Amino acid sequence: MHPAVSVIFFTVSSGAGFGLMTMIGLGLPLPGGLAAAFLIPALAGLLAVAGLIASTFHLGHPERAWRAFSQWRSSWLSREGVLAVITLVLFGFYTLIWMISGERLLWLGLPVAVGALLTVYTTSMIYAQLKTVPHWHTSLTPLCYLAFSLACGYVQAVALNGLTSSSSAPAGLAVVALAAAWGCKALWWRRAATTSLEAAGSTMESATGLGSIGRVRLFERPHTGENYLTREMVHVIGRKHAEKLRRIALLLGGALPLVITLAVWALGGSTLWLAMAFVFLMAGLFVERWLFFAEAEHAVSLYYGGRQA
Repeated sequence: MHPAVSVIFFTVSSGAGFGLMTMIGLGLPLPGGLAAAFLIPALAGLLAVAGLIASTFHLGHPERAWRAFSQWRSSWLSREGVLAVITLVLFGFYTLIWMISGERLLWLGLPVAVGALLTVYTTSMIYAQLKTVPHWHTSLTPLCYLAFSLACGYVQAVALNGLTSSSSAPAGLAVVALAAAWGCKALWWRRAATTSLEAAGSTMESATGLGSIGRVRLFERPHTGENYLTREMVHVIGRKHAEKLRRIALLLGGALPLVITLAVWALGGSTLWLAMAFVFLMAGLFVERWLFFAEAEHAVSLYYGGRQA
């Protein structure tokens, strides 16, 4: 699949934003005061909304994005939009009360947290539902999306709390969150390595409908030039190149954040250092998400010669 920058930014940024909303809604310790009550939710909202806006740039007609809301009965994309709006509205009320009264109401925060997680889940299901993309069609896909969202949210919350707290204990749980997220991804990669279109029952014969006459091979591409399908559904990435990018993702998004959080936890340092861990985590996730799209094979690619397209 073509790794569009807008979709990569959307999934990473909105995941981090809704992850932070989840932590805020659950009542995790954060700095007090009017400035914190405005700026911290603003950060979560900015990440979430920026990602959602970026996703519209991948549409053929971004100005018609509002029409997606009407298909919530059958479309995970539509459900994501509806849930995102509901969650953002609830989060707006939560933030307003926090700013006015200085209180963080758990009875309102819990629906915000649930809504944020459901929004991330619907985002992941846009891809996990596709039987035509065997790499994505697994329960591990939403698990990875949710795990990374929670890890991003928790690392951000702990870093922000370091502005007023000297305790390094929360960094220990950040280590667990990061390790769990990348553990899920390792399982996803392990499954992907043994998954293929052929194993899922998609072959050149099934793609062309000519299996009844015997084995089919591509003699000539169906089109002399590029079209939407070849641009969006057919993308070839070398195995060595993919392995190199995977190591970069693990280094930036896994190893470096884990080293920082472990050092803060073990040495009793300020959790403000986790802000750097979050930056590395986001950088690693951009690489991870690029691979998520680039390595995925859509069944339609068989019609154009599969990996040789």
